[in-house]
Amino acid sequence: MSQIPRMTEAEKAKLAGVIELYTCIQSEGSRAGRPTVAVRTTGCTHRCYFGEGGWCDSFYTSIHPEKARYSFNDIVAMYDANPEIKEMMLTGGSPTMWPKLVNELTHFANERGIIITIETEGSHFIETDYPIGLVSFSPKFKNSIPVLGVLTPKGSVTDQKMIDKHNSLRLNKDAIKKSMVYHSDYHMKVVVNPVEMPETWTEIRAFMDELEVPKDKIWIMPPGDNREELIRVYPMVINWCTENMYNFTGREHIIAFDTKREV
Repeated sequence: MSQIPRMTEAEKAKLAGVIELYTCIQSEGSRAGRPTVAVRTTGCTHRCYFGEGGWCDSFYTSIHPEKARYSFNDIVAMYDANPEIKEMMLTGGSPTMWPKLVNELTHFANERGIIITIETEGSHFIETDYPIGLVSFSPKFKNSIPVLGVLTPKGSVTDQKMIDKHNSLRLNKDAIKKSMVYHSDYHMKVVVNPVEMPETWTEIRAFMDELEVPKDKIWIMPPGDNREELIRVYPMVINWCTENMYNFTGREHIIAFDTKREV
């Protein structure tokens, strides 16, 4: 067992860093298409900005983090109300900033036969009591660094402090390597348009080679925080993936619902 303490019954009833809790269809990566429960935590180690691709599509967990609204018990109640769902999308923000919650969820998932997919940039390694079913890494490369002076989604001006915060744990290779070995499965979901960002793709490919990531575990996801931008870049990225034989993952929740939340 890990060194992470279990949640007490009192802690399970308190707000636990979760700002969104809803049923949906997993729309990204190797488990796309499955009904799931989305558990979104607040707080993030990163401040991602992709130029024309926009800011992180969940900026309300990172750049402008909202306060928690749900408890561990609320998550249990969601599964009680939807017993057919055997998937969990644990996302953020950075869920690994909440190790006690994540660890407790692995106990719950083990008891209920639920597969957890944790979406993480890889900034922290958590040795949970039960290995997580799928670690969906989305490492952040140079194309994600905020630009000095650019306005954030709520109108703040990007300063050097924000850039330094983003870069502090941007590629924590040691944590990523440990997670790859310890947990049950993983894939790499990288945000890039190799056609318009060849330098970024070169950086990504070197990273994958260094960590010895098999090609079939790499998923290319186009940058874009709104439907219009994704429709523009989808053909380029899909054609590139076809020609170079890489897995493509869309952002179907944005294509379907644009900037609407909790879908």
